[in-house]
Amino acid sequence: MKLIYNISIHFFAFAAYLISPFNNKAKKWVKGRKNLINKIKTDFNNADNKKVIWIHVSSLGEFEQGRPLIEKLKTKEKNIIIVLTFFSPSGYEIRKNYGLADYVFYLPNDTKKNAKDFLDIINPKIVFFVKYDIWYNYLNEIKKRNIESYLISAIFRKNQIYFKSYGKWYANALKCFNIIFVQNKESQELLQKINIKNSIIIGDTRFDRVYDIAKKSADNNIVKNFSQNSFTVIAGSTWLPDEEKLLDLLKTFSNIKLVIAPHQIYEQNINRLKKMFDGFNPVLYSDFKNKGRVLIINNIGLLSSIYKYADIVFVGGGFGKGIHNIQEPAAHGKPVIFGPNYKKFLEAKELVTMQVCFSINTSNDLIKITNKFITNKEYLLQTSNKVLSYVSKNIGSTNKILENINIK
Repeated sequence: MKLIYNISIHFFAFAAYLISPFNNKAKKWVKGRKNLINKIKTDFNNADNKKVIWIHVSSLGEFEQGRPLIEKLKTKEKNIIIVLTFFSPSGYEIRKNYGLADYVFYLPNDTKKNAKDFLDIINPKIVFFVKYDIWYNYLNEIKKRNIESYLISAIFRKNQIYFKSYGKWYANALKCFNIIFVQNKESQELLQKINIKNSIIIGDTRFDRVYDIAKKSADNNIVKNFSQNSFTVIAGSTWLPDEEKLLDLLKTFSNIKLVIAPHQIYEQNINRLKKMFDGFNPVLYSDFKNKGRVLIINNIGLLSSIYKYADIVFVGGGFGKGIHNIQEPAAHGKPVIFGPNYKKFLEAKELVTMQVCFSINTSNDLIKITNKFITNKEYLLQTSNKVLSYVSKNIGSTNKILENINIK
């Protein structure tokens, strides 16, 4: 199995190289790893002999889970260097200039040589991996060197390779961690079944991040003025199947407004949305005039702070690969509606069980739920308070991690 794994690592890199002329993400992935070890060796400098803490994330979502830890470490420890690595270009390209990390690199491919060379260069005292990006050669080398390592915000499902009969070898990578900080009891029980007993339930560190964002969110006069005196639905990270349901919602209710932030904001997609919602006088955020019933957000970085102006929120992705971030609107105490593909997300499952967030399959489902909130303000208030209470109970994971590790 070890041989097969190492071959697959090289095969993946070769496949990325082959498709890179035709795939922009693969192109960035390949380009970012060209002479990467030499680049890291040239760029990295620890002349003051500070403690190096290496934090690895897969992409942007995992970065947001690791970010509260970075912020706490930088506040608590003055004599440290943070090295942040990304696997995916979609995370690296957006956060390569993140100010609280001293160095931000792509993760060199998980070969034995790269693992040895990378660790020789940065010489970390502590390593954190976030959620699920598990790399055997790195972890094996970390263990050999007796470097403390932790997996944070981890969540496991029984259909993952670690818990299959053919996945026992790969599960050994998990045994390299000193502690695995898991999000829920189910994850802990799954680990115990494969004789991994060094886990602690601490929840999801991302709640710390979204709660902090919600508290510090600045006023947005454009969205505030647009939504004023109207029942407002804010839809985030939407795709076409989501938008079709929202269009039917507007056709049904003449007294609601929609703020929509599509997942893709390139010009062609924005123009498509304008045409789709043409009957409701859509206006772009960048060209705001307080008229019409649809405000289209055509830039990035606003969504997490404008959710506070919603009565209810619709989060996209649930009719595709999976829902996008519902923690951000939940941190503002907003009931959230989404499509049927949400089962991989613990907070979505729990909030649906509590009947304060809602999964839909059809436009009629969306219409019925929205109508209940429009016609019963007390129900809306009670639901919002329950969502906010849920978020409040889930903050503090970052502090729990720091209480269980020793930064010498």
